[in-house]
Amino acid sequence: MVMLDLNKLYDVIVCGAGHAGCEAALASARMGAETLLLTGNVDTVAQMSCNPAIGGLAKGHIVREIDALGGEMAVNSDATGIQFRVLNMSKGPAVQSPRAQCDKKAYQYRMKAVLERTPHLTMFQAEVTELLVKDGRVAGVGTNLGANFKGKTVVLTTGTFLKGLMHVGSSKTIGGRMGDFSSNLLSDSLMKAGIKLERLKTGTPARILVDSIDFDKCDIQYGDVNPCLFGFYDTRIDVEAEPPALPQGENIPDFSDEALEKRYTDLPDSSGRRAKVLSARRSHLQKMFHVEQSLAFGDFVGFGRNQMCCYETETSELTKQIIMANLKRSAMYGGEIKGIGPRYCPSIEDKMVRFASHETHRLFLEPEGRFTAEWYINGLSTSMPLDVQLDIIRSVAGLERAEVERPAYAVEYDYAPPTQLKGSLESKIVEGLFCAGQINGTSGYEEAAGQGLLAGANAAAKVFDKQPIVLKRHESYIGVLIDDLVTKGTKEPYRMFTSRAEYRLLLNHSSAEMRLFEAGCSLGLLSPARKTAIEKKNAIISEYVERFESGKESLLLRRDGEVALKGLPVGFLCLPDSTREEILYRVMYKGYLDRDLRQIEKSRNYESIKIPQDIDYSAVKGLRIEASQKLKEFAPMTVGLASRISGVSPADVGVLIVYLKTLLG
Repeated sequence: MVMLDLNKLYDVIVCGAGHAGCEAALASARMGAETLLLTGNVDTVAQMSCNPAIGGLAKGHIVREIDALGGEMAVNSDATGIQFRVLNMSKGPAVQSPRAQCDKKAYQYRMKAVLERTPHLTMFQAEVTELLVKDGRVAGVGTNLGANFKGKTVVLTTGTFLKGLMHVGSSKTIGGRMGDFSSNLLSDSLMKAGIKLERLKTGTPARILVDSIDFDKCDIQYGDVNPCLFGFYDTRIDVEAEPPALPQGENIPDFSDEALEKRYTDLPDSSGRRAKVLSARRSHLQKMFHVEQSLAFGDFVGFGRNQMCCYETETSELTKQIIMANLKRSAMYGGEIKGIGPRYCPSIEDKMVRFASHETHRLFLEPEGRFTAEWYINGLSTSMPLDVQLDIIRSVAGLERAEVERPAYAVEYDYAPPTQLKGSLESKIVEGLFCAGQINGTSGYEEAAGQGLLAGANAAAKVFDKQPIVLKRHESYIGVLIDDLVTKGTKEPYRMFTSRAEYRLLLNHSSAEMRLFEAGCSLGLLSPARKTAIEKKNAIISEYVERFESGKESLLLRRDGEVALKGLPVGFLCLPDSTREEILYRVMYKGYLDRDLRQIEKSRNYESIKIPQDIDYSAVKGLRIEASQKLKEFAPMTVGLASRISGVSPADVGVLIVYLKTLLG
């Protein structure tokens, strides 16, 4: 971490230190950009406002992609995880996805410490109140401290804090998170700059004390015996790897008097005083060394060790009766909330209305950490008044005597419809302004972190006059996410699913390093040692795939599946799990993968046809009015992007291609 400088022109200013902000700041700083990370509260850096879990269906793929691109979320989750499971194990490997329940505070503390120790990165507590714009280009930000910070680029990662308003029944509290502040002035500044804002809503369940849960009435859920971690540790060496314990022997620095005498030249002349100062400094250095090693090696008990249990229960008929009898007292159904809520993570009252034929709904009881008695009721989000909340919770099997420590609540906030962004996540309206996370209409820590990494990296790339990274849909779930946002927009909190990716067979989570190797190298976020290791891994995979395809192994694997493993070479069986799994996947699903690759090649031409940004769509004869309006609004950079805009038909694309050929000769 470097010194704060009020007169400095920063390369990148990141506003907000949630999951998007952390990845954005780390990416830009690791690329060598002088980065300033501003947050309203340094005590809530990387705070998990809802469930302290990372990954899950499609989201786990994103976390592995973040790791493949040199981000931090995967390692941070592995280091602080308290339970690891792979979801969808009964289905094909393309849609299987890792998930980790994390220690909420450990996750937050470790990420904060990583930020504080990153070169080229300054973190400072201040609320951003104004976007400074000059001649259509971002110039910096203003803060609540009366101090302005100058920046060549700015990344907005504001989460739910833009005019955040929390609801518990008819009670309203200003804030983006319970117990935190609301950013009310920045929204006005963004609108003044020409950026359109709308409202969304999300929510979180109540938290209860573990001693008040009757686990005998719940079904236990264990973590996987052989946990699947998010990070690719087989391609990491030295401090990037996760060894079994802290370094010993030769790896311990020399803390002897002689070594410290050489290090410090300002020691007192008095022998007694000199000895005390040496002792104090030795103690400090030893403590700092332990902290550094803990960060590097994940000294948080995680990495699949000493896992905790979760539990499953369900709502009752009484639960439904209580909710339906008090439906008008809900902030959402009582008309208090105007923002649109998440379709795929609805409140419990929304579930009861939308799925009226369901007698019960599953709930999951999950610990918030190793050293707290606080537990999370996954699936019981609500905006009901507190008295109704208590009745609802205590109508659930196992929670009849539940002690509530924090109430459930809903939060409304401003977001900027993401069709105002380019594929690089840079604003089409204000040059040098990038947006990532919930300000773009997404939900989920993973979606935010993936956007943050790309936004921070592209902000740094703009400063260094490099081409931005725009991931394609067939390359990654992050590419699907961003492409959906900038071409289709969203009117509700966007959540990633494997079904959103048309080439999901190519996006299995174990292949993330290979798929994104070129992008990771171009970003400069992979160490030379890791790049070399990935290249070797890729060569081994290609060698065995070719070998198996030219022999009998491919036929045996496709016919008998893993039963055929016993007949495979010993050298193959001794490979790291992730390498072996990727080889098997490519061989067993070769026909399907080749089919997708052929389809991608057919559509590649569309992606290569550029569209001039000053094109007059109303002059394109044969283009439908709706298509003309949508193309003008979204201003796609390529015909491929234009073809994915809702309201633009294949016939419209054909007309546009003919026009472009005539226009460009």
